[in-house]
Amino acid sequence: MTYSLLWLPKVLTDAGLTVIEVPGWQNRGHGDEGHVLGVLCHHTCGPLHGDLPDLNVLIDGRPDLGGPLCNLGLGRSGHYYMIAAGKGWHAGRGNWMGITDGNAHLIGIEAENIGTSDASGNPIEPWPQVQMDAYKRGCAAILKHIGASSIMCAGHKEYALPHGRKDDPNFDMIMFRKDVAKLMLGWVPPVVEPKPSPVPTPPKPVPVPAKPIPRPSPDPFETAARAVDPDAT
Repeated sequence: MTYSLLWLPKVLTDAGLTVIEVPGWQNRGHGDEGHVLGVLCHHTCGPLHGDLPDLNVLIDGRPDLGGPLCNLGLGRSGHYYMIAAGKGWHAGRGNWMGITDGNAHLIGIEAENIGTSDASGNPIEPWPQVQMDAYKRGCAAILKHIGASSIMCAGHKEYALPHGRKDDPNFDMIMFRKDVAKLMLGWVPPVVEPKPSPVPTPPKPVPVPAKPIPRPSPDPFETAARAVDPDAT
């Protein structure tokens, strides 16, 4: 059976993103997706190295949960992987803006990251700029296509019930949505380039004091004569 999210790769490529189509994606899913109302963002909690080493897990599932586990995978390189045009088991129990069946109404994106944070809540594995840029652009493109606002881009940690059951993705979703909203309005992020090395200023020349003009040594006899008579020559 061919499922309904056949439009998804083109929406992403039209936004300038790279999409790798995993063979069989058109017929993969736990039944067809329902009316798409938004996007649900995740991180994989997978291995530290590789672009999308969890790809097979996202396709085939785990011992406790059959695949597919999402619709899209996002590698560290910023490449999207089209995994399933049908429903993926990615949301679980939750609620976001009244949506309680996230599997049926939210497109699931699993982005590769180890997912752990330090005691202050900061990600231990930094998110590559190219990956985060693709994450935001992909969400913006999907939301524009379905006619939804940026608030319909949720993190799994925001959707999942009871609250605190999930912690993904491990970045600030409020700031993420702000950038998604700007992208939907046509914002083009500035290209980050290294600053040029400063040109050293040559040191100012140190003035050399003028040498005193040598004067001839006084004649001792003349000096003695002037001491007696100032008008003496």
